[in-house]
Amino acid sequence: MYHTHSRDIDSWQEEGKTYYRIQGPLVSEWSINECLYQPKDNFEAIVRSVEEEDGHTTATIELLTDYRSDSHNIWGITARNREQSYALNLLMDPEIDFVTLQGPAGTGKTLLALATALEQTIELKRYKEIIVTRVTVSVGEDIGFLPGTEEEKMTPWMGALMDNLEVLSPSDNDEWGTAVTHDLLRKWIKVRSLNFMRGRTFLNKFIIIDEAQNLTSKQMKTLITRAGPGTKVVCMGNVAQIDTPYLTETTSGITFVVDRFKNWPHSGHMTLKRGERSRLADYASELL
Repeated sequence: MYHTHSRDIDSWQEEGKTYYRIQGPLVSEWSINECLYQPKDNFEAIVRSVEEEDGHTTATIELLTDYRSDSHNIWGITARNREQSYALNLLMDPEIDFVTLQGPAGTGKTLLALATALEQTIELKRYKEIIVTRVTVSVGEDIGFLPGTEEEKMTPWMGALMDNLEVLSPSDNDEWGTAVTHDLLRKWIKVRSLNFMRGRTFLNKFIIIDEAQNLTSKQMKTLITRAGPGTKVVCMGNVAQIDTPYLTETTSGITFVVDRFKNWPHSGHMTLKRGERSRLADYASELL
């Protein structure tokens, strides 16, 4: 990029962030909040604006934070690859209200979303509460009605949430202390059923929509339009794991919103490709 655009680069710093204003042949192909990478220079940035000026296309880009560094850990975790670092930049950006994450099993979608939700809710006080929801579509046969309250009914569907909470809870030799910390974290997180979302408004909440590949476009619209002022919505899914016969990769709700939000300056999308769960999970994901 520097070789083709160096004559037209301006740079400056503002509020601790580094910005570049660039003109050149590649700029017209960029989209707002698209992440850029220059291998030779190890340069990583995000596009903040693309404008037409006097017949030339000009882009403003901002250097990204490298969340692979221990000094930039989020709730004790660091990114294990470039795409995860990009995703953390989108998730931690208060100017981005809507984030979509796609990728195979084990790429870290739920862990990244939950870690950034806890960091921004408990530590940074940007949000008052974390709301987690997902569509209740079974992988196998339905086990029937579940007893209890709304949250108790949703608990069996939230295994991924609980697994990741264990990772994010401080681990030490004190079993009682670990259990108390785990319970305290859960008090910040409310599990809600998709069936009771219509008519609600969420103010200053961090909303996580899991398994979004099983949602229709109408269900997705119903969920996203619940967001009130100060709320951030994160949709996660893998279109290769659609569990309902009524949807395909092209008609899935997450595919729908990625396409519709791609030019909105307050949204971002990241596709995670590299699995970080285990070599067995990675091999099964590729082979099966």
